[in-house]
Amino acid sequence: MKITNVSTAVIEGNFPWVLVRVDTDAGVSGLGEAYWGAGVAELVHKAKPLLIGENPVDIARLVEIMIRCLSGEGSQAGTTVTAISGIEIALWDLLGRHLKTPISTFFGGRFRDRIRIYADCHAGDTPDPSDYAAKAREVADEGFTAIKFDLDTKNPFTLDISDSAHPRRQWFEPFNRTIGSQEMNWMVDVARCVREAVGPEVMVAMDAHWKFSVNDAIKLAQRLEPFDLMWLEDPVPPENIEAQRHVTHSTKTPICTGENLYRKHGYRELIEKQAARIIAPDIPKMGGLAEAKKVADHADLYYIPIAPHNVASPIGTVAGAQVCASMNNFLVMEFHAHDVPWWDDLVGGGPTIERGFIALSEAPGHGLTLNEDVARAHLLPGSSFFGDTPYETTA
Repeated sequence: MKITNVSTAVIEGNFPWVLVRVDTDAGVSGLGEAYWGAGVAELVHKAKPLLIGENPVDIARLVEIMIRCLSGEGSQAGTTVTAISGIEIALWDLLGRHLKTPISTFFGGRFRDRIRIYADCHAGDTPDPSDYAAKAREVADEGFTAIKFDLDTKNPFTLDISDSAHPRRQWFEPFNRTIGSQEMNWMVDVARCVREAVGPEVMVAMDAHWKFSVNDAIKLAQRLEPFDLMWLEDPVPPENIEAQRHVTHSTKTPICTGENLYRKHGYRELIEKQAARIIAPDIPKMGGLAEAKKVADHADLYYIPIAPHNVASPIGTVAGAQVCASMNNFLVMEFHAHDVPWWDDLVGGGPTIERGFIALSEAPGHGLTLNEDVARAHLLPGSSFFGDTPYETTA
């Protein structure tokens, strides 16, 4: 069996979903997804000549070839790794379809058949904490047992001074990472209202998007301790692991980070210094399924749970769920498209997420079939649909 083509289709969801297809001369194809970003699809096509004629079964070897041959494009991190991730996921799907087994089989089988999903609820519709509470109740009533909100947006006590003629309200001070007293109180009120709305049994996380200094992040995390959060995500910028470690070890609130890191090497210091209580790799971004499993196994040496960041379509989400099933230290995975009404319609097989869980089947590969009519209807303008060749499955 030899690879005959590598192609892409970019779907316009709440993010651009970069779907990647790998075809073979045996009539078997695999479908993957790469994290969105400028140039990702172009880099997938740049990798194509490296793969044509190769045996798709040799996944680790092909990934190493791409890393070495695309080093000039920056294959240690960033967009190039993201493009490789999409190809790698497609190759695992292809192998699963070829051998008629789920992707999870290749990573040691499953610890669980149901993958817990947390709904990223973003921010409220207004700055009023009660609006956050209403959204939390709505999502919990749908069956989600884990939810997350943004703490750094729609804050009524903050001001962006970058445009003095038309000031927009954002975080307190856009450069020195401090938290004002009113802003602090507002964020605490959001957490309090959400927790009171859903009760103690629903896991609640809050996201700060790398905004704050070490001192103020610690103050915030300590103020949030009474609400028993699942985690506070990215309270400080991601570059300084020592700063991350200091925040993590100064509060009972678990600190979560990791979506901006790449490949297993990028997580080494974070894990070995135990600078976070929960690690959040973005699987279609950081290197793919095998690399995510390596990070999870490394984190498990320190008994650190894995909670993947995820903004993917059903393809990347369910492919990620397949490898999460093989991680004994998996906690929960993100769902970022709660407000995309046609999310489930993009693939065949009924609802992908039900009552806050993905139920994995025994179907080969990731088990999904692309609904081409829906995909074409939401194709990003200017994107080809896999070179205008339909996606063929061989379930």
